[in-house]
Amino acid sequence: MNGQKLRMIIQCAIFAAITGIFAQIEIPLPLVPISGQTLAVGLTATILGSRYGSFSMIGYAALGAVGVPVFAGFSGGAQVLVGPTGGYIFGFIIAAFLTGLILEKTAFNLTMAMVANTIGMVVILIIGMIQLKVVADLSWGKAMAAGVYPFIVVGLIKAFLASWIGITVRKRLVQAKLITHRTDAVA
Repeated sequence: MNGQKLRMIIQCAIFAAITGIFAQIEIPLPLVPISGQTLAVGLTATILGSRYGSFSMIGYAALGAVGVPVFAGFSGGAQVLVGPTGGYIFGFIIAAFLTGLILEKTAFNLTMAMVANTIGMVVILIIGMIQLKVVADLSWGKAMAAGVYPFIVVGLIKAFLASWIGITVRKRLVQAKLITHRTDAVA
């Protein structure tokens, strides 16, 4: 294993841990809390790109699945993944991949990061809402009211913060040669 690959694996682990920490920043709502997790997903994808961003989110989900209390409210276990809010966690993986991919195919700048992170937020909300609807046996309208509408404004704010902070940190990491300019180029 070369040094760059090892650095990227360590960074994936660090961002999985950051996501677990951000998950504990929450505003409770009846079915789905507002948490810092989606901000961490956006930061991860913006900084690490599609491949390593999604690897980091897979690691985060795996840690939680085996019982490490990294999910919102210091929860963990497979029951969270199959419960009403588990779709959001599965959405993190897909959103990290898509957000990073959009940036890799366009440019790592604030404008494209905002577009990519907004798309990532929408993906998380849609996947999360679908599982919420099915598991909680809600109508589409109630699933939207509980799992999408309360998160739109705060999601846009988090998308902007993830974009701004993520691009800034990414530039510094590239300058320090801690990540490559194009993270998908690391094999």
